[in-house]
Amino acid sequence: MRVLTWNVNGLRAAIRKGIARWIDEIAPDVVMLQEIRCRPDQLPEAGNPFTNWHAAWNPAERPGYAGTAIFARRPLQVLHRGIAEEPDPEGRVLRVDIDGVDLVSVYLPSGSSSDAAQARKNIWMKQFAPWMATIKRRRRPVLVGGDLNIARDNGDIYHWKGNLKNSGFLPHERKWMNDLIASGWSDLVRADAGDVDGPYTWWSNRGQARALDRGWRIDYLLANRPATTRAGKPSIHRQAGLACSDHAPVILDLE
Repeated sequence: MRVLTWNVNGLRAAIRKGIARWIDEIAPDVVMLQEIRCRPDQLPEAGNPFTNWHAAWNPAERPGYAGTAIFARRPLQVLHRGIAEEPDPEGRVLRVDIDGVDLVSVYLPSGSSSDAAQARKNIWMKQFAPWMATIKRRRRPVLVGGDLNIARDNGDIYHWKGNLKNSGFLPHERKWMNDLIASGWSDLVRADAGDVDGPYTWWSNRGQARALDRGWRIDYLLANRPATTRAGKPSIHRQAGLACSDHAPVILDLE
């Protein structure tokens, strides 16, 4: 089962930019998307690579904002939308079952726009961590993919010294992310890449960040122990990301 997670920065825009070509090239069996910014009835038929796929949606109530979706070549069952019993008006979490594997698409809020946005992000993080602890304990494979809007360590952000006071790299955010990994989740990309700078998954449109690969690694594939034992080598498709979004897709083959 080839799994892809991707913040598409607007699914309708990604379709206009030719996402179908990259889906054909990568050939995933499951596509977990974040920041879809649309409802199912808003997708065009032309250029939509997911027309005949099985689909699960968790769009935001606010038009043109946030939202998650999962598309699969085989049948899927929706297990939950949101975190436990918490309301999810922004469509931040979508969890499905495909062939006995739990797959979760997650879009953690950004706190970069204001102090109030950071406060909302902090509340969301506090709610999300115990929920992750609950699903991690399942005996079946659980794979969480998505944009968590946090770079874990210095190697996950090119200009780390200049971002120590910025949302996405604040000390308490990095501690929260590393505590999540220490609790038993495997960060599959970092486990494979080792102690190197990058690989990055998001790039600012400012300056030459995209051209020079000066980005952040904020898109993750996290696996519980049963999923880790079945995980192949992950990869990041930078070219597809530059063509369709400001994020790159992260890809994994799961036995």
